[in-house]
Amino acid sequence: MRGSAVTVRNMKRTDREKLRSWLFLAPSLIGVTLFFVAPFFVVLFYSVVNNPVQHEFVGLSNYFRVGKNEAYRLASWNTLRFSLTAVPLAVFLSLFTAVIMEAKLPCKSLFRSCLLSPMMVPVASIVLIWQVLFHYNGLINSIFGARIDWLKSEHAQLVIVLLFIWKTLGYNMILFMAALASVPKDLIEVARIEGAGRFSVFFTIKLRYLSATILFVTIMSVLNSFKVFRETYLMTGEYPFDSLYLLQHFMNNTFISLDYQKLSAAAVMMSLIIVVLVGVLFVTEDRFGRDIED
Repeated sequence: MRGSAVTVRNMKRTDREKLRSWLFLAPSLIGVTLFFVAPFFVVLFYSVVNNPVQHEFVGLSNYFRVGKNEAYRLASWNTLRFSLTAVPLAVFLSLFTAVIMEAKLPCKSLFRSCLLSPMMVPVASIVLIWQVLFHYNGLINSIFGARIDWLKSEHAQLVIVLLFIWKTLGYNMILFMAALASVPKDLIEVARIEGAGRFSVFFTIKLRYLSATILFVTIMSVLNSFKVFRETYLMTGEYPFDSLYLLQHFMNNTFISLDYQKLSAAAVMMSLIIVVLVGVLFVTEDRFGRDIED
């Protein structure tokens, strides 16, 4: 009898703890539901109706209409090209910089502070700096003696890629430096005793322990590459040069025209693309880092 009473008391205590946990989680769950989950289903609903007033179900016709739109195709291609160029460069350069910062360099703290400074600069100031640099009469043309209107030429996307790398390099570098500091030192010492060089130690030990951080940095870089619209919009306006017309431009202009069903379909399609990309990254990291977990 005493044992059963203790069991009942423990069960009641467990139930109270669960209830208390759910009560603490309730504000966050309500906020996520109201501001993230519910709006997503609203967007999904608008993407399969003819308009926000009649709410007549039209199936996938809005998706086909978006897919046939020339502006959407151009924006998708430009966004894909930008992400495939900027994200690998951002990940590689930040990892390379973190590895260099591991060495005993003079003025390392000053160099690290300079790389982190873009995080403290407002977007308007960043746009002003880039306009001064890449204007037709700007500093870059003055230094190299060129006569290129960078933001109105085929080189326009290069300017945004450089801006993206400049903004994200410092933050990603700090993440990689923290990951490098957590690599087991005994493994590195054993490898060096066995005669392994710096490159061998990096590729066989450090890089494997960095797989989770590389995945995280890559995912964040992919997401940030879809948010470079702010800087591009402030520099070039609603209708920039063709190579700078991104998916966010298409959605912004579609929103201004109040075509909600087309906007919703485009948003769902972009979300699916991001989910697929993140899923591929997770699968790749899982296969690459499985031996470390084992």
